[in-house]
Amino acid sequence: MEHRAWWKRIAAVTVTIVVAALGGVAALPSGASAATVDTAASYVVVNRNSGKALDVYNLATTDGAAINQYTRNDGAWQQWQFVDSGGGWYRLRSRHSGKVLDLPTTADGIQLVQYADRNDARQQFRLADSAGGYVRLINRNSGKALDVWEWSTADGARVSQYQDLDGANQQWQLVKIAAGTFTNPIKRNGPDPWLQYHNGNYYLATTTWNSTITMRRSATLAGLATAADTVVFNLAGRANGCCNMWAPEFHLINNRWYLYYVAGQNVSDYNPTQRLHVLESAGTDPMGPYAFKADLGSDWQLDASILRVGGNLYLMGTYGGDGAGQSNFIQRLSNPWTLSGSRVRLSSPTLSWERQTAPVNEGPEALYHNGRVMVVYSASACWGPDYKLGLLTLTGTDPMTPAHWTKSPNPVFQRSDANGVFAPGHNGFFTSPDGTEDWIVYHANDSAGGGCDMNRSTRAQKFTWNADGTPNFGTPVRLGVTLTAPSGEIR
Repeated sequence: MEHRAWWKRIAAVTVTIVVAALGGVAALPSGASAATVDTAASYVVVNRNSGKALDVYNLATTDGAAINQYTRNDGAWQQWQFVDSGGGWYRLRSRHSGKVLDLPTTADGIQLVQYADRNDARQQFRLADSAGGYVRLINRNSGKALDVWEWSTADGARVSQYQDLDGANQQWQLVKIAAGTFTNPIKRNGPDPWLQYHNGNYYLATTTWNSTITMRRSATLAGLATAADTVVFNLAGRANGCCNMWAPEFHLINNRWYLYYVAGQNVSDYNPTQRLHVLESAGTDPMGPYAFKADLGSDWQLDASILRVGGNLYLMGTYGGDGAGQSNFIQRLSNPWTLSGSRVRLSSPTLSWERQTAPVNEGPEALYHNGRVMVVYSASACWGPDYKLGLLTLTGTDPMTPAHWTKSPNPVFQRSDANGVFAPGHNGFFTSPDGTEDWIVYHANDSAGGGCDMNRSTRAQKFTWNADGTPNFGTPVRLGVTLTAPSGEIR
């Protein structure tokens, strides 16, 4: 240890003794804690000496990754949730990785790390008060305080533990992060939305109805409303599918993004030349650059999406349905751009509410929860107010066998006249930045007279789960209502 650091530690001890002797600040009794923390909130934990924040270094998500200090930026990697262990003890869970603070041994100077939550003494801390509203974090296993080693003020400096001396390098300010908000729509003129959260940003692509594929990016859901649309690929010059781009979706598979879309040879609303196509990214940035990879199928097909079951990939989409009305299909993929075997009808419009405006099943989207595999699809027709969502559940073992899927008898999401939301459909799913919440993104119209056009807007809302493991999407929310942003969102 440097002599400079040693003398600072001696000074801290001396100050503590002098203050106690003069009858100043009374020592905290064993087991005392600071003001009660809000276990539903996120906190940035800022060191008094350095002014820097407790940080998951290099954005790691692995067990054993270092927790150091870094200039405060309030990112999810600097946000911590206090999880109650009882008796005044807490675990500190990262909003970025979902792992908790862990001190592997009782040794002075041991590197503070993150680890999967075991709720044992190595991962439990109590809050001890210091002057000025600061706290010390005392580890249950060692009895020692979290400490910025050798009083460093540098980015990346080690956070460890040391005998509780109440020095400024052991004192921390808990800065509560206010929840962000947003209002729908998150994009006007945004039909057929697909939204993903990746490496600190939301990415949104929607139908353009022209020869470009565009995407917008924002660190917040609210920011998508004003974010610029960036062209990530131009279809001009392609003989098969130059124009009329619909329903883009991008999926990360084997460290490449594959962007699936619909396009045809002219710009009429519905035409027989519409086909499925796929692009491949050069790296892991959802905005590309992209290169054309393959055409998928040789007949009229729409709404490509990906299903993953048992390590296998499947392409889902919509087609003419072999005389059964506009239906959903499923087909194996040998890789993200190559079809394998025959196409199979996944579902067709057999129920009265699926035929309300016209007999349509389309837009199948995979949904997974607690080992259950589901597909949420759009039904009726997008040019009427009763476009809505239905649910299939894989109750067998083979996704390619239609009898292994069970269709729910009732719609799971539909219009709300009271909230002024009509024809909600063509959805997608994403998780909150901290991975604790499930969200649906969808388009809808503002009136019962709205059409199947570019006036549909993109909306998002959180959903929950029913006791039987099926999704509870609730009621579509009225435009302009203030909603809490996804948990762990960077602001």
